[in-house]
Amino acid sequence: MMSRTARTSALIVLPVFSFLVLYRDVIAKLVHDWWIDENYSHGFLVLPIALYLAWERRAKFLGTARRPTVIGLVITACGLGLLLAGVLGAEVFTTEISMLAALAGSILFLFGWSHLRVMLFPLAFLLLMIPLPTIIFNQITFPLQLLASQFGESVLILAQIPVLREGNVIHLANTSLAVAEACSGIRSLISLLTLGIVYGYFTDPRNWVRSMIAVATAPIAIVTNGLRVAGTGVGARYFGPAAAEGFFHEFSGWLIFISAFVILFVFHRALAWKFPVIAIRRPDHDKSVVTSSEKKAAEKWQLES
Repeated sequence: MMSRTARTSALIVLPVFSFLVLYRDVIAKLVHDWWIDENYSHGFLVLPIALYLAWERRAKFLGTARRPTVIGLVITACGLGLLLAGVLGAEVFTTEISMLAALAGSILFLFGWSHLRVMLFPLAFLLLMIPLPTIIFNQITFPLQLLASQFGESVLILAQIPVLREGNVIHLANTSLAVAEACSGIRSLISLLTLGIVYGYFTDPRNWVRSMIAVATAPIAIVTNGLRVAGTGVGARYFGPAAAEGFFHEFSGWLIFISAFVILFVFHRALAWKFPVIAIRRPDHDKSVVTSSEKKAAEKWQLES
């Protein structure tokens, strides 16, 4: 007779093997997109982090009683239907989303709702590795280009630098700067969001704080990218067009991203200072402490870890 752990392992290994065979072309296309599209190069980090998060939950996953449900089979069938529709319609995003539907449905069908809840965060985290459809990407990118150019124009005016803006093009006395798609800030926004979610998960057990950190990544990325555009304008004004190209342009991108993360870190420290975890003594250990208002969240965090 097979042990419970062996049976559970078999229920995991066989579907995973079937999944890899079925989705091998989709996965290959996804990796190709990460490699050629700098906006989604962070996908190489998302997948191993998601696998680590799933591995963290292995004890709780294996220790939870199985209650399979046929609803999972329905969700899996819908996921495979999306795969078929995506292949026939040459819609890459649909085929990639179908992977997550098939994974969630398989867990639900083989194990049940409790197991799906255990793996819900790693599954949701995988959404960050999937490139957005072009139509949605463009709807986000163009407003960000305008916002960055408007922000840059305002800062340049405050710096007493003559400037004229036409859409996403900033005209200076000696050159013109076009806030292109690559300078819209979408890349830093997506990367900072991914980093913020990971940072919040590993540094604070409170879900509301984690959510605040994730939400804060958007305004931080937008403001810091606007400052980058303004800084590029200042450099081009005093040092010539070369300051807006090549090494200096790329270096400013890295510098701004690091600055954005520092601001995110300071924001978290401010939250922790304003809303500290109140410690109380355990009745059976005089020197050890547990949380008061965040006790349940901390215990849940430890179980997940």
